[in-house]
Amino acid sequence: MEFQGGEQSDNAKLVKAQSHIWNHTFSFINSMSLKCAVELGIPDAIHNYGKPMPLSQLIASLPIHPSKTSFIHRLMRILIHSGIFVTEDVTNKNNEVEIGYVLTDSCIFLLKNNPFSVTTLILMNLGPTGTKAWHHLSDWFKNDDLTPFETAHGMTFWEYIDREPEYRKSFIDGMASDARVVSSLLLDDKWKGVFEGLESVVDVGGGTGTVAKAIAESFPNLKCSVFDLPCVVDGLQGTDNLKYIAGDMFVDPIPPSHAILLKWILHDWNDEECVKILKRCKEAIMHEDKGGKVVIIDMVVEDDNKKDYDRSLESQLFSDMLMMVLFSGKERNRIEWTNLIFSAGFTRYKITPIHGLMSLIEIYP
Repeated sequence: MEFQGGEQSDNAKLVKAQSHIWNHTFSFINSMSLKCAVELGIPDAIHNYGKPMPLSQLIASLPIHPSKTSFIHRLMRILIHSGIFVTEDVTNKNNEVEIGYVLTDSCIFLLKNNPFSVTTLILMNLGPTGTKAWHHLSDWFKNDDLTPFETAHGMTFWEYIDREPEYRKSFIDGMASDARVVSSLLLDDKWKGVFEGLESVVDVGGGTGTVAKAIAESFPNLKCSVFDLPCVVDGLQGTDNLKYIAGDMFVDPIPPSHAILLKWILHDWNDEECVKILKRCKEAIMHEDKGGKVVIIDMVVEDDNKKDYDRSLESQLFSDMLMMVLFSGKERNRIEWTNLIFSAGFTRYKITPIHGLMSLIEIYP
C-alpha cells in the first residue's frame, strides 16, 4: 500500500507501522524475560527481602556468575516496562538514593511457594517442548496433522505426556495451581449458591482434586467425586465426602451424580468431541427434578470485532490459539456455546461471567 497525505504525514505513518511490526516481531522477549526471572528466582528474592530491594542486594541474592552482574538491571528494565515489577526510591546506609524493586499484584502468580503460583505452567509453555510447536504452525496449515504439536513432535500432546512422566507432572501441577484460583472465585459467597441444594457432584477431568477438595470442605454434606484417568488419580486418598474414580470420559460411563463439573475441559476438544462429552454428562445426571445440571467453568470469548484494545480479550485470543496449537480445541463465544449445548440435547442454559477470563455456564437437561 502507499501512504498518502503529505510527506510528513506519510513518514509518521511509516514509522508507526514499522514500530507496530517491530514490537510484534520481538514480543517474545517479554515472555522469555519473564521465564528468565522465574528461573533465577527474582520474584521470590524481592518477596523475601520484604521491602523495596536495591539492585546491589538483588544481584547478591541471585545464583548468577560474577561476570553477569552488570546485566541484571537491563533484565529488570524490560520487566518493569512490561508491568511485572515497579520501582521505589530507597536510601542506602550511605544516605544515597537508589532504585528499589517492588512486586506488583501480578507477582502473586510468580512466587514458587504461593498456592496460586503458575511458574510451572510458565516454564512448561515457554520451554523447548512447548515453543517447538509454534515453530511448526505454518507447516501444520499445509498438512493434515491434528495439531502443530503433533507436527513438531510426531505425536499428540496427550500421547506425549503419557510417554514423558516429568512433563505430565508439570502439566498436572500447573492445572492444580490454576484450580486454586478457580476455587477461590467459585466458592466466594457470590457464587457458592451454584452447589447449594445438591446431593452429589462429579468433577470430570478434575485432576488431583483441587477444586473438588475445596467444594467438599465448603459443603460437608455434599458427596464429591473426581473422575480422571488412572495415571492421574491412582494412589490419591479421599475423605468422608470425597473419592477418586479412575476412568476415561470418552470410554467409560461418567459416575451418576446430581451435578457434573467440567472445569477447563471442553476448550481442549473440538465440537464433535465436546458434544460426546456433554451427552455422557447428560446420561450421568440424576434426579433432574432436584436441579440436576452440568456446571462448566470455561471462557466465553467477548466480541472480537470491537476496536478498543482490551487485555482480557487479548488473553482469550491467546488462549484460543494455544488450544489450537496444543489440543485441537478452541475458546468459544456465546453463539458457539449455545450451538454446542443444544447439539448435546440440553434444553436450557445460563451463562454468568465470573471475571474477564472465566464464566460459569450452567446447563440443564
